[in-house]
Amino acid sequence: MNTKMQILEGKSIRLRALEPTDLKLLYKWENDSTIWEVSHTLKPFSIFILKQYLESSHLDIFETKQLRLVIELIETNTPIGLIDIFDFDPFHQRAGIGILINDTENKNKGFASEALQILCNYAFSILQVHQLYCNITASNEVSLRLFTKQGFEIIGNKKDWIRSKNGWMDEYSLQKINPANP
Repeated sequence: MNTKMQILEGKSIRLRALEPTDLKLLYKWENDSTIWEVSHTLKPFSIFILKQYLESSHLDIFETKQLRLVIELIETNTPIGLIDIFDFDPFHQRAGIGILINDTENKNKGFASEALQILCNYAFSILQVHQLYCNITASNEVSLRLFTKQGFEIIGNKKDWIRSKNGWMDEYSLQKINPANP
């Protein structure tokens, strides 16, 4: 048993690179229209497009400006979600971050919090970013609580920013500055 903790591993979960075997899972999650509102998706993804994405996922974050990792339970090697770095800007040392825990049975168990903490540590220590940011609709109390508990601060409110089937929604901008590089 390896007692040394890896940078992308926590107590219960690990963050791992996408594998070709994740194609069916990506297809299922990306085409789940119940989450399109928070991911700003307007149309389904084809198997072809997702296969191309997987084939290019080995490219360096400095080239693609994004990194998607699978959130996997250590005990069972079961994928339970995804966590992304996007809009990576090495010059200004900042990046956006997004997270998905897909199935209800894996929510409210601390997995998202653990994944977010691991990714923040990775972004700050390995990628040397100065700040991470995210955008969350004002009505998404669960995500707001998740990010604020991890040290993200609300820095702005964009009024009527997101159009939904129920009308216009405000969206908060949140930011976390690297504590070791203020």
